[in-house]
Formats: sequence, C-alpha cells, structure tokens
Amino acid sequence: MTTGAGRPLKVAVIGGGPGGLYAAALLKRFDPAREITLWERNTPDDTFGFGVVLSDETLGGIEHADPAVYAALQAEFVRWDDIDIVHRGRRHTSGGHGFAALGRRRLLQILHARCRELGVDLRFAAEAPPAAALSETYDLVIAADGVHSATRTAHADVFRPRIEEHRCRYIWLAADFAFDAFRFEIVETEHGVMQLHGYPYEAASATDPGSAAGGPGSSTVIVEMREEVWRAAGFDGLGEAESVERCAKLFADALDGRPLRSNKSAWTTFRTVVNDRWAHGNCVLLGDAAHTAHFSIGSGTKLAVEDALALAACVEEQPTLPEALAAYEAERRPVVASTQRAARASLQWFEELGRYVDQPPRRFAFNLLTRSRRVTHDNLRLRDAEFTRRVEEEFGCPPGTPPMFTPLRLRELELRNRVVVSPMDMYSAVDGVPGDFHLVHLGARALGSPGLVMTEMVCVSEQGRITPGCAGLWTDGQAEAWRRIVDFTHTQAPGTAIGLQLGHSGRKGSTKLMWEGIDDPLDEGNWPLVAPSPLPYKPGVSQVPRELAVTELPLIREEFAAAARRGADAGFDLLELHCAHGYLLSGFLSPLTNRRTDAYGGTLENRLRFPLEVFDAVREVWPDERPMTVRISATDWAEGGTSGEDAVAIARAFAAHGADAVDVSTGQVVADEQPAYGRSYQTPYADRIRNETGVPVIAVGAISSWDDVNSLVLAGRTDLCALARPHLYDPHWTLHAAAEQGYTGPGVEWPAPYRAGSRRPQTGRTDAPRPRLRLD
Repeated sequence: MTTGAGRPLKVAVIGGGPGGLYAAALLKRFDPAREITLWERNTPDDTFGFGVVLSDETLGGIEHADPAVYAALQAEFVRWDDIDIVHRGRRHTSGGHGFAALGRRRLLQILHARCRELGVDLRFAAEAPPAAALSETYDLVIAADGVHSATRTAHADVFRPRIEEHRCRYIWLAADFAFDAFRFEIVETEHGVMQLHGYPYEAASATDPGSAAGGPGSSTVIVEMREEVWRAAGFDGLGEAESVERCAKLFADALDGRPLRSNKSAWTTFRTVVNDRWAHGNCVLLGDAAHTAHFSIGSGTKLAVEDALALAACVEEQPTLPEALAAYEAERRPVVASTQRAARASLQWFEELGRYVDQPPRRFAFNLLTRSRRVTHDNLRLRDAEFTRRVEEEFGCPPGTPPMFTPLRLRELELRNRVVVSPMDMYSAVDGVPGDFHLVHLGARALGSPGLVMTEMVCVSEQGRITPGCAGLWTDGQAEAWRRIVDFTHTQAPGTAIGLQLGHSGRKGSTKLMWEGIDDPLDEGNWPLVAPSPLPYKPGVSQVPRELAVTELPLIREEFAAAARRGADAGFDLLELHCAHGYLLSGFLSPLTNRRTDAYGGTLENRLRFPLEVFDAVREVWPDERPMTVRISATDWAEGGTSGEDAVAIARAFAAHGADAVDVSTGQVVADEQPAYGRSYQTPYADRIRNETGVPVIAVGAISSWDDVNSLVLAGRTDLCALARPHLYDPHWTLHAAAEQGYTGPGVEWPAPYRAGSRRPQTGRTDAPRPRLRLD
C-alpha cells in the first residue's frame, strides 16, 4: 500500500455505473501498472434507465483524457438542437440548444470494453466487500455505489449526508421511435397536471433490427406528476405493466399512439443527496453517492463522468493521496453546488407546474426553458432569436425593447421600467434627519434612470430606530429634509419615481452602526425596545424587549399614519410598509417571534391583525392615487417559522386591504436562520406569490445582471426587480444596462450632462496577433 505517500497503485471501485467504470479506465490508462478491481452487483447486461445526455463540455474533457472512449461515443451519439414544449394542444419549438445522447446500455458496453482493453478487473454479479475492509488492502477505494450508497450509509458519521425527498413521482420508460427534439408535454387531467420528458437516444439509422428495441430508433420517456396527483389517478394501485399502458394512453399524442416499454421500471421520488465530506481516509465518494441533481437538467451521468475525470487528474497531479482527494473535492464541490442549485430550481418548477398552466402559451414555454436560471433571456435570444422575439411580442415589448424597459402602472403611477433601487440602510442620518449624504446617495441612483428608487427604512419614531444613524419621519424638520431629496429627484431625474419605506425596528433596535457590529447592541446610550413578545433577537446578547400592551398599539399605529402624512406632503410617489426582516410588524407576523395569547397572536389571522391595522391606517391617509406596497419575509429560513403557505396568505391579506404590490424578501427574522444563498435565491418566493395570488410582486435577493431582470420579468416570475448591491457598485446600473443592450427608447433617459457617456468607453486592444511559432 502507498496510502499517504505517492500515487495509489492498488485501487478498488465499488459500483459499475458510468462514473465508476470511467474512473477505473482513466486511472489504469494513466498508470498501466496499477491493479484496479471493480465490483458491480448486477450483470453486464443489466441497466436501468434508457438514454443519457452528455454536454459538449463533458465530451471535451473525455476527448482530452481518453480519445479512444471519445471516438467510440462519437460514433453512437444522437444529436439534436430543438426543444418542443406542448401544452393545451399548442407546440412551441426553440432551437439552438445542442444535445448529444446515447443509450445507457451502449455507454456501459463502451466503458466495459475500454476497461477490459486496459486490464481493469471487472467483477459482475458480485457484491463488493465493505469499504472499510477494502481500505485495509487497497491504496484507494472509490465508492461509486449510487444514490443508495452503502458506503455513505456505513460512514454517515464522517460523510454527514443530507438526503431530501421531493414531491413528485416519476417513472423511466422508453419508446421505440426517436423524437426529433427534446420534448416536454403537459397533460391536464381531472386528477391534476402530469408531464412527459422525452428525448431520443438511438437514431433510426443506427437501430439494430434484431435488438429488443427494433423499429425506427428509441427515446427515453419520463412521466412525472405530484404525489397527490399520482395517488388520485390510481397509479399507487397499479403494477408495472398497467402503469406503462396507462402512461401511453395519457400521452398518446406525444407518442402518436405507440406503446411504451419498461425495464424493471418503478415509480419513485427523487432524492437530493448532499454530503458535508466526500472523503474518509483513503475512501472517496463519486457520482450519485456524493451528490445528485434532478434529471430535468440531464446531469446525473454528466456529473459522475466529470467526477471521474477530476479524480483521476488530481491523483496524477498531487504528490500524495490525501492531497489528491482534497484537491478533487475542492475542484468539484463548487461545480456540483452550482448544478444542484440549478437542478433544485428546475425540479421545484415542475413540482409547481400547475401554478403556470394558465400563462400565455409562449410565456409558459419561455418560463419552462429558463426554469433553472442557467438558460436566460439573453442566452436564449442568441440560440433562437425568432422564438425569443415572439415571446417578447406576446408580453407586449415594443420592437427592440428588452422586457426590463417595458412600463408598469400601479394606480396612477407609471414606472418607466422594471428596475427598483432596493431600500438600503445608510446609517448616516443625524437625529433622524437625512443630510447631504442621502441627497447624493439617492440622487445619484435616481440619475441612473431606474423606474423606482426607494429610501432606506425610514423610522416612524425615535424609539423605532435601528441605530442612532437611522433616518426618520417623526418630525416636520425631517420631512423638510426628505422634501429636498424628493424635489431633486423629480426635477433632475424626471421619469424616476421615488418611494418611501416606513418601518419600526421593534426588538432589533438600539444597535450599532452596521460597520461597527451589525445587530450588536450599543455599548452605551441604549433606548428601551418593544416587540410583540419579550424575546431578544440574539439570546444572551441583545436587549430583551418589552411586550407591547394592547393599549399601546393605537399609539404606534398613529406614528405610522403621521409619518405617512409627512411623506405624502414631501411628495413621495409610493409608500412601502416594512413588514419584513424581523422588525416590529414582521415580529407580529412570524410564529417564531410572536408568542402572544391575545387577539394579536396565535393563528395567522391573529398575527396579521396588527400589521393590517397599521396598513389600513396608512392607506387611509396616503393619497388614493398613489400606490402602496408592503415588504414581507416570505420565509424565516428556520424550522417552525413562516411557511410558503403563510406567505401566500399574508400577501393575499394585504392585497385585500389595498396593497398594490408585494415586495417579497426573506429572512433576517431570527438570528439562527440558515438561508440557502445563491443567485436570485429569493425569487421563487416572489414567483409563488405572483402566480398563486395574481398580486404584482417585487423580487429581490442576489439579482445582479440585466439578463436576470429580463428573464424573470418575461417568464412572469415577477413584475419588478429590486437590486441593492449592484446599485452600490454602479449608481448608473440601469443606464449601463440599456447601453449594453443597445437600447435607446423611453424606458430610460440619460441626463443631458451625462449623454456623452452613453456609449461604453474604448479600451486597449486585447486581440493582438499570437506568435506564429512556439518553442517548448
């Protein structure tokens, strides 16, 4: 053995799927002296599933690492570019996508042959010894034993797996003909919505007439539906043959009346596997044993093969096995995490498919294509400009107008584009009075031509401040200072609306400025805090707030109304009530922060009572022609907190009381939250509220590119996008987004003194001729 020093010479592989086989072949190819043994409990001809899809990126890695395997695969691939989406009798086709697929059995045969050619010891119909036993006699043990990995289970204390089962049932089947595109077909039944995912993996010209498939090619067909739909339709009581026949009838149009076939096919639920660690001593997880990603983005085999490539490369590059396994995990983990985020977005989209079936046909198709956020508006426009143009036309985009530059009307206020400068606390006021800093900060961003620029949370009372530097509207002097900023916006940035966000800190007040210690209490000069219940934000650190008595609620309600009157007099175009992030009104809404037993606590209806009373009081004094929005935390990112169903109910309640849009944020309600950060990670909550309630929404949270804004708006997941950090990086973010897209219409306006900068400045050449000769 060479464990801990040098490269492993004796390797054990548990599992004969594509990942395990390819890892064995590569390690043997790189060092023919290695002794590599692979155990597979099934026979060589056993396989589950039918076709696999590989990306050009993966194929490029294979070509570089093993041209022989690449050449064999190239001879077998079926390639196509189109995606067909069929819904309510209409088919929409989007081209330019580029897929390559082949039969899983054929892939395994190619890898079997390559392993035998190289001298790998393949042991079929044989259970591998436990990884712990193998680790004693082998230098390296590769556990490629699948989603139900016995190795992972045996060493769960080290790998620390987290396994999540999802809400849909699905079954892998095949059709004996080749689809001419990747096909998604939606069927609405009396039991609910069902979907078919289908793609070719064997072309008609390559079909072996003597094979079990026969006929003109073959296609993978996956039928999927929500668990409750599956049960209502009676699939839980059907055997394999009956299920196959039933699926063929349900999707007879897609199959042109032809049958489906199975191969030990069974209905199952998808399991997302995440492990905190991938290595244990000289044992390492690979493929589905380490991670899974939903089949709707075609990633399982791709990830396993890429794992094999990376593992083999790291073993060759690193001087010791521990360093190789650490390098393998460091290289693959970010890629896998990104893929899993995309896969989760995709699987959740299909779980909630019923939410979208009433969308206009082309918007529905665009929504499906962009569901994982890996395909975007700009990316799709490059792939299929005509399809994207038709989606934009159906949405109402004037010719040459990106979706983000279409107007949106809320009451009598028309926003000229869909960009919002999100509220950002600046902690730079003196005695609640906004000064020159606020004028420059908000004025600069207004000059950047967003549809709407929002103030930070403006506090309705001195007691309701977060920090000593928070701005307020509890005095007329503060109102005059705000009027100066509003007047500047209206005169110097005509067409940009300015909105006022009103809030009360509740239990999260009396803290230091953000850069001095966010959410930490002041060292001195603290003021008393109030909240729905006497629970500190940070137990043992934060002040314990006093529980508000029912008799005190009318006073706070009037403080909000008085601030709203001042805001209206100052000329603000829109008012937002802050009911998110654990501040006072949010504290009433969340069951984690509201433990009251009176009429303002307990049920969601009771927890909504005071926030709605405040909303009504503000709406009553706010001019009727001006819109009001409300910001909510749609999840607390903590067990027992606000649920998705709660968030929908909260949005409906505020809409029923006159809210014109819901600003959908998340979290910051409890200190022990565990957010699932990632690109546009909060937008699914806005999406759900918009498409379940019909209420306009503002999406927030790591939306950083104009391409994201176009994609989210055009797909119908949001009406407006609020961006914070991008506007700190670039106050003229919206103007630059227009310039980069070549847009010059009415959705933006360059201030006259800035028009000379409306084109990107020239830069030095980066395309210098390369040397004709290169000496190594």
